[in-house]
Amino acid sequence: QVQLLESGGGLVQAGGPLRLTCTASGDVFAIDSMGWSRHTPGKESEWIGAITRAGSTYVTDSVKGRFTISRGRSKETIYLQINNLKTEDTAVYSCAALTAPSPEYNCWGQGTQVTGSS
Repeated sequence: QVQLLESGGGLVQAGGPLRLTCTASGDVFAIDSMGWSRHTPGKESEWIGAITRAGSTYVTDSVKGRFTISRGRSKETIYLQINNLKTEDTAVYSCAALTAPSPEYNCWGQGTQVTGSS
């Protein structure tokens, strides 16, 4: 049993930085990897990227160079650093965790709204 909580979203002027935080609680040792996705109503969700327990990380090409996923001092905490925020980045950003033996991400947070303003 894992619970995820995102924080750090808000309204930010385009071009500015923003850092989102996701903290896992509960059976955190069951987590194999954690990642981020984003969703705009009426559109399909977009998987942003993930970081494994070993620290390997990646982000999708659409945000590569601007978005970075990292791990906090506590391994149950991860970050999504957004640089040069664009208006098209506006979405609800959700944290996800993969716990064994699921082949897919099976735990999700409630999401945090990110809005890039012009």
